[in-house]
Amino acid sequence: MESRREAPSPSKGVISSCFVFRAVKGIVLHGGAGTRLRPLTHTGPKQLIPIANKPVSQYGVEDMIACGIREIAFVLGDVHPEKVKEYYGDGSRFEAKFAFVTQGEPLGIAHAVSLCEDFIGDSAFIVYLGDNLIKGGVKKYVDEFLASGLDAMILLTAVRNPSQFGVARVAEDGRLLELQEKPKNPPSNLALTGIYLFRPAIFDAIRRLQPSWRNELEITDAIQTLLESGNKVDYRKVDGWWKDTGTPEDILDSNRLVLDGITPKIEGTLEEIGSIQGRVALGRGSRISKGAVVRGPCIIGSDTTIGSGVYIGPYTSIGNHVSFSRGEIEDSIVMDNCRIEIGNRITSSIIGQHSSIITGKATSTGRLSLTVGENCVIRL
Repeated sequence: MESRREAPSPSKGVISSCFVFRAVKGIVLHGGAGTRLRPLTHTGPKQLIPIANKPVSQYGVEDMIACGIREIAFVLGDVHPEKVKEYYGDGSRFEAKFAFVTQGEPLGIAHAVSLCEDFIGDSAFIVYLGDNLIKGGVKKYVDEFLASGLDAMILLTAVRNPSQFGVARVAEDGRLLELQEKPKNPPSNLALTGIYLFRPAIFDAIRRLQPSWRNELEITDAIQTLLESGNKVDYRKVDGWWKDTGTPEDILDSNRLVLDGITPKIEGTLEEIGSIQGRVALGRGSRISKGAVVRGPCIIGSDTTIGSGVYIGPYTSIGNHVSFSRGEIEDSIVMDNCRIEIGNRITSSIIGQHSSIITGKATSTGRLSLTVGENCVIRL
């Protein structure tokens, strides 16, 4: 007989801080192994991978803060949770208060939410999966939810591969009928985004759950329980794009989408005005040498040097303290503290922090497409 781990229990988690309850609070889910993003996730959680030089989960945090939410709990997994605490701290940098709840082993979204019951108290709250992005933020949905008598509101979007998500079945008159988690035969193409609005009734629903076939407590089952119990549950379809950044391709696609909306800003030094083409953001202390070309949309962090003759193409994000002395790159992400000195062009790549890619001066490598983890050295 196949062995099974002990079924998850929706018990209360250990919270690092206690705060005075407000009208609405936030939860950011920061767990998961991120196996599809290895080797990038061997050394840190997937939600800290930068998109346009900002960790994925920070977009959700900033969305919440834009809604007036000032108390946010992070539910941490077992992939370097200390890095999440180190990056976000107590929240003062964001003019907010942050708490950290330890889930450890991934036992389902509903299980993660249940660990925050003491933190939430009697407040309404929003749950934001830390690897999700949504265009335009969530303020209008939060405002509408708080003004309603709903116990839950879910955000839906049409997808091409609904069997990979939680899926909603909706009646012809628009009523929400049923939710299914990753069904083999999806009843629709309407997937649940990783953003949920709840009132505390959800905790009672979670307590009534049994583990799914994945041995997890599913948030779709909890919302379905609310529906079947007569609680008020409704949905909204998101207006713009939504991304689940679970693969390198998703990360690069999200980077393109975010860079499409970038605001040009030059805080560093241009040795030659004509070096910049299109919408480019250049950080403080950075320098673009004479003879280099940077074509936007593109972002370059602080204290980074772009050498003479280097070409930085569209949809590229380059982090802080990077030395790019030779070569070309486009449609890629280069994280902090990297060194690039190559013979030709890098395309559609993600380069982890503190890594180097170097070729001999006489070497022409053609086009390189790479996913490189942290602290790697590649010599060609």
